[in-house]
Amino acid sequence: MNTKQNTIEQLTTFYIGSDLFGIEVMKVQEVFRNPSVVPVPLAPNFVRGLINLRGQIATALGLRELFGRPTTELSDQMSVVCKIDGNLVSVIVDSIGDVVEVDGNRFEAVPETIPLNIRRYIKGIFKMDGVLLSVIDLDQLSKELSPAMESLN
Repeated sequence: MNTKQNTIEQLTTFYIGSDLFGIEVMKVQEVFRNPSVVPVPLAPNFVRGLINLRGQIATALGLRELFGRPTTELSDQMSVVCKIDGNLVSVIVDSIGDVVEVDGNRFEAVPETIPLNIRRYIKGIFKMDGVLLSVIDLDQLSKELSPAMESLN
């Protein structure tokens, strides 16, 4: 059953290549261009490093790496900063889109044919006019970054 029926959500959208993604607008703290990232030795490849945001430290995650896309050094990459479980996380994306309102009647579950390493980070997909909008699951990203995960490796 579609639990999002008859609801309207606002999403901050962004692109990885030509693919459109979104995050709930209320979870986005800020967006800025060309983040200065300090690498973290021995971190997973999708953890680009740390960013200093006016004295607050954010973990920078590369969505290209997370989704198994080739890494590129685009000069105009953007950082979408979100607060997850009290921690700041910067999601590094190719370019920013718009804030859009989406109708819950257009929400679909992620198809089982999508590989698990990608599917686990997607809440679902909105069918929009001529494009699909994949919604990032910030809670799953938080679990991936939690210290409890370190003890499992």
